[in-house]
Amino acid sequence: MVPDTSELLDAVDHLADRFRAMPQSRLLGAVPGHPSRAAAGLALARELAARTQRLAEGPGALPRELPDAGAFAVGDQIAVTGHDLVAALGDGAPENDEAAAALLADAVAAVDAVAKLCG
Repeated sequence: MVPDTSELLDAVDHLADRFRAMPQSRLLGAVPGHPSRAAAGLALARELAARTQRLAEGPGALPRELPDAGAFAVGDQIAVTGHDLVAALGDGAPENDEAAAALLADAVAAVDAVAKLCG
C-alpha cells in the first residue's frame, strides 16, 4: 500500500519556496548547528537523497553525496530530493506499512526541523 505522502510534499514544497525567496544575507546567516541556513538546507537535501537511494538501491548501498550547487540552489535541491523520496515510496515502498509510516514521519520531522531553523 502506498502511504499518504501529502504532508511530506506540502512541507517540502513550502520549505523550498522559503529558501527560493530568501535574500543572500539570510541564506548565508548562521543557524544553530550549521554555518548557514543554506548549509542546513543542503544537509536536509542530502539526507532526503540518501533516504531515497536506500529505498531504491537497498540499505547496503553507499549513498552518493548530493553536490553543493551554491546557496541559491538549495531550495531547488530540497524540492527535487523531497519529490524523489515520495516517488521512491510509491515505486518501492518499504515492505510494511509501519516502515513506510516511520520513514515518512522521519522525513517530515527533518523538514520541519530545518523550517524552524529558518524561522
